[in-house]
Amino acid sequence: MKPKIRLITVLLFTWTMLFALRAGAESVPAAAPVAPPAVAPSVVQTELRQLVGKIKAKLQSGARNEEALTEELKGFDAIIAAHKGEQAEDLAQVLFMKAMLYIEVLKDLDKGENLLKQLKQDYPKTQLAQKVDGLLPVIAQQRETQKIQAAFAPGAQFPDFDEKDIEGKPLSIAKFKGKIVLVDFWATWCGPCVAELPNVLEAYKKYHDKGFEIIGISLDKEEAKFKAFIAEKGMTWSHYFDGLGWSSKLGKKYGIESIPATFLLDRDGKVIAKGLRGPALLAELEKQLGK
Repeated sequence: MKPKIRLITVLLFTWTMLFALRAGAESVPAAAPVAPPAVAPSVVQTELRQLVGKIKAKLQSGARNEEALTEELKGFDAIIAAHKGEQAEDLAQVLFMKAMLYIEVLKDLDKGENLLKQLKQDYPKTQLAQKVDGLLPVIAQQRETQKIQAAFAPGAQFPDFDEKDIEGKPLSIAKFKGKIVLVDFWATWCGPCVAELPNVLEAYKKYHDKGFEIIGISLDKEEAKFKAFIAEKGMTWSHYFDGLGWSSKLGKKYGIESIPATFLLDRDGKVIAKGLRGPALLAELEKQLGK
């Protein structure tokens, strides 16, 4: 197989499985089906795909830490040991998937980074090894994001901002002092965000008159589509939109890497909880504001 075709096959196979893992970790729909490579997968690729399937099943059952995945993590090493000396591209793929599991799902950047460096050392002539140096700055950025997000622990003061809403009015956390506020990072193109919307609407309808406010921060790019959507759905709360998508000013300020991302704040702007959805959000609002 020509090297260029081989690289496409490796990356397509690897990233398809990575999307599957992330879907399992976040309970979001898997990526759209991708046409399989023109050639049949190797034995190593088949074993890797089976291992990823086991990991995805565990993630979906709620086992989302290193201890719970001990056996599966050892499975990567077992595949490499069993096929030592065989196709380097395939073995590099196995090590790459293990690294991505640590980075993207377990959020252990140090272990993931070390595995990528090991990949470069053990399989230096592979296409994936050539991509390691380009990934290291991304990991460094993720490390900084983790530091930002660590500051959002319950009880911490949520950093304020001073912006304009979509109607040109001042928008900040301080504006709603004395209210319980849900800061909601979302987008119209985000399936899980749209799926959660009925719960958010129910919460707003039930508790708005009791002191509940929402600040929606959109990661959309198309203003007309965004405004039509919120009008159609009756999302009458305050919204921030700058049309920059993942480069959104507030998205970057708060280290948002996946959506929906929500922060429930108390009357003084301190974090009550983050990531509340569905019944959990309603239960917390009942606790804060009564039935």
